[in-house]
Amino acid sequence: MDCVRFREDIRDAACSTGIAGLAAEGSADILRASGAAREAFVYGGFHLDCKVFYHDKCFDGACSASVFTRFYRECIKADTNFSYQGLVHRAGALFDDGEFIDGDNAIVDFKYSDSKKVTWWFDHHLSAFLTPEDQAEFERGQADGSETMRKFFDPNYTSCTGLILDVAAKKFGFNVESLAELRYWADIVDGAKYESAKSAVEMAAPAMKLTMVIESTQDESLGKKLIPLLTEMPLQEVLDQPFVQELLGPLMERHQAALKLIGERASMERGVITFDITDHPTEGYNKFIPYYLFPEGVYNVGLSKSSFRTKVAVGTNPWTTLPEEKLANIAEICERYGGGGHARVGAVSFPPDREDEARKAAAEIVEELRSRENA
Repeated sequence: MDCVRFREDIRDAACSTGIAGLAAEGSADILRASGAAREAFVYGGFHLDCKVFYHDKCFDGACSASVFTRFYRECIKADTNFSYQGLVHRAGALFDDGEFIDGDNAIVDFKYSDSKKVTWWFDHHLSAFLTPEDQAEFERGQADGSETMRKFFDPNYTSCTGLILDVAAKKFGFNVESLAELRYWADIVDGAKYESAKSAVEMAAPAMKLTMVIESTQDESLGKKLIPLLTEMPLQEVLDQPFVQELLGPLMERHQAALKLIGERASMERGVITFDITDHPTEGYNKFIPYYLFPEGVYNVGLSKSSFRTKVAVGTNPWTTLPEEKLANIAEICERYGGGGHARVGAVSFPPDREDEARKAAAEIVEELRSRENA
């Protein structure tokens, strides 16, 4: 089934079920009670806006938002107005129900929300669910078929971008041929599949420079300008945009400063690299710097502080020679402290003023990883 045929089927469903009349009468309970009715209502011409919530300060998050936008426009509803809002992992509530709109709300590359206003969800993180109840709700929707065409989770994917592309192609007939470059780099960046720490830190490829801009800038307007372009032109052309170039120069200088600072602060003991730069607030740094400085390190635990959190970043050296079965599951470790992530990389967020708690958690994680190395 291609995208055009899918849209026609949706319109036919709207006509055959008479949902327009129900909607006019404000029969919200009836619509919620029927998955088929809800589909026809949403895509029968009533919801003209779509708000995409995405993992902010993340290359894969931005790519996921862009892929979803193009897929939705080509396969679901062409005349849709899109807006974007970045989401970050922080202490406390991750979602504000008041931010969701009356149209479609999509969450990509971020945790599950139990809000009834969320109509699309894609994620690939091992720690995708805030609570067991959230996971049970998602699984019920998959089991009874009510959410099988709207909410998708598969932790086996390296990137959420790849997950969205495959789902959109297989289930909706979305043509993904022109997006091979984007998928390739989303997998490289999110899966830490760089050729070497040197290539990751020196950032020769356009995607690497874009990653730095996305992760480090404080320009809140970047997302709405950048996201639509990622699926419309090659990454080099995106990088060449004047609004990106304006940000790139100062960020490259900051990158060199971070490399110097972490080089002065970092140390390694029993395979675990540690550093604390909380006294130099930053909105982000290249997470491969520790392995660039200590290639023999297996794990990295770094403490940093930004405007909205104190962060304990935990990672595994992508180039370690240790066999997979001997490596710690970082997501599971971080989840014990209220954080999460992937099997090889994760983080825990604390409020900015709770550095002592962050240091305590970091120290415990370091000791666990060092003990593992000596086991």
